[in-house]
Amino acid sequence: MAGLTLNDVERPVRLAIVDDDALVRAGLRILVGGSPDIEVVAEAGDGDEALRVAEAHWPDVMLMDVRMPRVDGLAATRRIRERANAPQVIVLTTFDADEYVLEALRGGASGFLLKDTPPLEILAAVRTVAAGKAILSPTAIRRLIDHVADPATGTRRARAQGRLAALTERETEVAVLVGRGYSNAEIATELGMSLPTAKGHVSRLLTKLDLNNRVQIALLVHDAELL
Repeated sequence: MAGLTLNDVERPVRLAIVDDDALVRAGLRILVGGSPDIEVVAEAGDGDEALRVAEAHWPDVMLMDVRMPRVDGLAATRRIRERANAPQVIVLTTFDADEYVLEALRGGASGFLLKDTPPLEILAAVRTVAAGKAILSPTAIRRLIDHVADPATGTRRARAQGRLAALTERETEVAVLVGRGYSNAEIATELGMSLPTAKGHVSRLLTKLDLNNRVQIALLVHDAELL
């Protein structure tokens, strides 16, 4: 998953806010205004406008609401993340929208935040995602999965198992540990390898499976019922 490069360290994180509620957008803009390392470069009121914003303003991160008119945040996230040099996406949601969150994560979002998340945590999440890391742990994913009944479980299981079949035995072991919420250091200890080797395996998994982050590895392993 791409993040800011070394040449970008000194510049603020470029943030776009996507929400159909103008008051929410205004509140987020005010929140970010007190952080010199984050700059709001654009706003959008729906997913269709978000697509144009992503092309015109090249944000590093987009805060994306789920329920919006015309094109919702789920479809917008999937379409934005399919593009080259796409910005990272953090989905904004309420707990009632969990089923949408899972699809957004599968579509390439780097994580999600509840709309009542404390302001400092929102800012920290933006910085974390801009650095190329996901903000949703596999443990949190499993809590969501347990909460949501997925009617397409059988189809998803077969598709996930087919994708994972291309992995080596060692790669599968690493993928399962990622799905269990293990850090790179914990994977290294569990499998008796060095930390750089563990990191290399995770990076190869992302490339081989054409995924954006560890969150998607965890979802794929869950879908394949390997946990």
